[in-house]
Amino acid sequence: MPRDDKKKKDADSSEEDGSKKKLIIIIAAAVVLLLIIGGAAFFFLKPAPEVPGEVDPGLNVPVPEITQSTEIGPMVEIKEFIVNIISEDERHYVKASLTIELNREEALEETSKRMPQIRDAILLLVGNKTYEELQDLQGKKQLKAELISKINSFLQTGKVKAIYFTDFVVQ
Repeated sequence: MPRDDKKKKDADSSEEDGSKKKLIIIIAAAVVLLLIIGGAAFFFLKPAPEVPGEVDPGLNVPVPEITQSTEIGPMVEIKEFIVNIISEDERHYVKASLTIELNREEALEETSKRMPQIRDAILLLVGNKTYEELQDLQGKKQLKAELISKINSFLQTGKVKAIYFTDFVVQ
């Protein structure tokens, strides 16, 4: 009889050892699975790092603020023009009209003489913009600043005070 009890105890202890081993294996597998899921979630949900080399150089262009001045300078209207713009997927274009405010009356004659130069500068600057750049307000403000700078570079008797878009469609 004592041998039967010993065999029974060995069988019971081996069953307990087997169930304990199974429990430990299941717990270890669950911990490993949770670590894998947590690592994958961290990898896919973390924000993409900003690459300092890919900063848009257009963001550094100073944009002059429109000031409320009591004195309005002479105005020159530039009639409608249509320009193809840069786009990767489809053909896009800009249809626009604008008015240039000058700082002095003497500049009116010069701007009328230089109108082909002014229109050329506008067409080149607008044509080098992308569809995405011209969709938001900051892109339009940046375009105004670039136009003012470019036109002022060849005016001699006066300067452009402000540019006003009277019509602006991007398609």
